[in-house]
Amino acid sequence: MSTDDEARPAARLTVLTGPSGDGRESVVELIRARFPSVWRPVPATTRPRCPGEVPGVDRLFLDPAAFDRMIAADELLEWSRVGPYRRGVPREAVRARLAEGRPVLLPLDLPGALAVRAVWPDARLVLLAPPAYRPDPAVAAAFAHAVAHDRTERAAEELVGLLGSSFLAPAQPRLSG
Repeated sequence: MSTDDEARPAARLTVLTGPSGDGRESVVELIRARFPSVWRPVPATTRPRCPGEVPGVDRLFLDPAAFDRMIAADELLEWSRVGPYRRGVPREAVRARLAEGRPVLLPLDLPGALAVRAVWPDARLVLLAPPAYRPDPAVAAAFAHAVAHDRTERAAEELVGLLGSSFLAPAQPRLSG
């Protein structure tokens, strides 16, 4: 094993969550631009494709029966209903990327993040906290880190550092800012 291999951090599933409107998508785009080896799962959905969306790249577009089969076969890491449609994260794709040694960054709402923690205990949950956001202490306890989202570029840079670190032991939750 070379020194480079020894220094390489283990691939890990990191779930980024926060309150509605927290700017997760903007932060994830900047992270992916700065740290291209980070993989973002392609969610499955039962909603129709929007103009410009590429099947298999932006989303996996499924009919309700196919989505039901994925649920029955326990092929989704988590799933939820959004209006009349459902969306979820295929489990095997996440497992495969981690096995390849690629870090995985999964942006989800709070219930989705907690659902992932229930089935994937090693997942690192990170709370993206807009200014003045104060989570319930019981909710905050579920998170390895809290990143203040005062500026998108700063929050992305902090997360790039976190994703690039070996970070083997969970830290106490903290809110900075």
